[in-house]
Amino acid sequence: MNKRKIKKYQNFRKNYEFEYKDIIEKDGNFYFNNELIEDQEKKYFSGETFINISYNSKEHLSRMLSNLYPMEFTFRGKKVKSIEGVLQGIKYKDKKIQNLVLKYSGIDAYHTRGANTLDVWTKTQRLYWQGKEMARESEEYQDFLDELYLSAIKNPLYLRALISTEDKYLLHHIGNTDIHQTVLTRFEYEQRLNSLRAYIKSNKK
Repeated sequence: MNKRKIKKYQNFRKNYEFEYKDIIEKDGNFYFNNELIEDQEKKYFSGETFINISYNSKEHLSRMLSNLYPMEFTFRGKKVKSIEGVLQGIKYKDKKIQNLVLKYSGIDAYHTRGANTLDVWTKTQRLYWQGKEMARESEEYQDFLDELYLSAIKNPLYLRALISTEDKYLLHHIGNTDIHQTVLTRFEYEQRLNSLRAYIKSNKK
């Protein structure tokens, strides 16, 4: 991908006025922006002001924008099957294994984590791309995530789905918030999707 395009989006995201809101629990129910997102029976909902992204959702856009959704695109010269495949692949130092994981999507991609007991990244806080090490808490890794999502919109279906959400807040309410336990926190995920949509719209003008 053109480095100038990557830099342009990175600058946009860093200056984007992202309003990250807490999820409120009350009587066993969870709310976002005063709207129900999860009830006591663990049923998930989207609302008037937000789309709650989930691969298990019956709502089309909610499911399509999940990292697990089968969505082929090229990232750094590699043909990948989903965003999730990349996020799981970077946990492996071995390039051959990583390249195998890049071919997975859906729940299968998620469960490839079962084979990474020899590379427990949560202990080292190190991730890898084609053998090159990245610190989890580094600007280099944030740049990596920017390029990943920017690459994903090269898939016209993913791009169309993102634009189709209009101005609703893109939420992933079950996202982990601990940067030391996940390669993509709820904040990192939501900030990228919301800022990327705004970036696309601003460049259409």
